Amino acid sequence: MRATVLVRPKPGILDPQGQAVEGSLRQLGFGVTSARVGRVVDVEVAADDPDAARAEVEQMCEQLLANPLIESYEIELEGAAR
Repeated sequence: MRATVLVRPKPGILDPQGQAVEGSLRQLGFGVTSARVGRVVDVEVAADDPDAARAEVEQMCEQLLANPLIESYEIELEGAAR
């Protein structure tokens, strides 16, 4: 099962990349009020059950993919009901 994980800084955490993107977009004439930069991680999980797959990906996030102190993450499972 394919999982997509979106990791981004928690609100209130300094995001220098986001600030640079925000400033550049404003210089280009876009009316942005804020920008945050994160990352996307796609993983294939050897699980057929969506609940088991989500639990495994959550463990991956807690142990490696995200720093839970300063980052939040969202998990989307391909083909899983929302």
